[in-house]
Amino acid sequence: KLETTMASRYDGRTTIFSPEGRLYQIEYAMEAIRHAGSCLGILAKDGILLAAEKKSVAKLLETSSMAEKIYKLDEHIACSVAGITADANILVNSLRQWSQQHRLVYQEDMPVEQLVKRLCDIKQGYTQYGGLRPFGVSLLYMGHDKKHGFQLYQSDPSGNYAGWNATCIGQNSSAAQSILKQEYNEDCTLEEALLLAVKVFTKTLDSTTLTSDKLEFGTLQLVDGKPQFFVMKPERVSELLAEGKRIKEEEEAAEKAKKEEQMRARKAVAKDDGAGSK
Repeated sequence: KLETTMASRYDGRTTIFSPEGRLYQIEYAMEAIRHAGSCLGILAKDGILLAAEKKSVAKLLETSSMAEKIYKLDEHIACSVAGITADANILVNSLRQWSQQHRLVYQEDMPVEQLVKRLCDIKQGYTQYGGLRPFGVSLLYMGHDKKHGFQLYQSDPSGNYAGWNATCIGQNSSAAQSILKQEYNEDCTLEEALLLAVKVFTKTLDSTTLTSDKLEFGTLQLVDGKPQFFVMKPERVSELLAEGKRIKEEEEAAEKAKKEEQMRARKAVAKDDGAGSK
């Protein structure tokens, strides 16, 4: 109750620190993201992927050919969003404009981290000046440039950003990151990374059965030395989910057989001990 009273006194503006040094409006923005659909990114040795959960699947909703939560920013960079989609649209348009302006002036792809940093500078400003509210959206960026190769970044409403090998944002992100810590291998191929993404979604999403209507995947690969962005078709997503289900069943069968073998070994030891005592 004391903390609620304290928050109500200091959450009216983003420019006011609480006595504990907290900015409650930013924390509220982060909370909005925790209730959004999950998005994850995985860096592989031959490419990079973004995967996202579609929260609302309506039969009468007209779907476009492009993904719902994965956006192409330029030929060499794309992003996925978790949070308030209306806020994300504004930021995505800015990212696209800056990337094209850089290409027009310098005749080359904009470095990935430079683009991320420019957006984060804007997001940080919305936490420091009165009359503004933070953007209620986190972004995952996947990109490729000549200097650093494939890169995966995450940014949040505070303006912070960091590079990752694998990460997740949105609902159940903590559980997803725990699985990624255990299962991720830096030398994995893009195909292995796709199967890992399916495994993470299978274990963390609230839905009992996963279908191509509930998930979308985007990949970035080098084709003839140039980065190419692809949005996976529903048929390919269905094949991937079927393969992930088969692997899961095999793992469960192997785990069951292992437990049975351990049980038989314990019974044999107990039987030998009983015979010895006689």
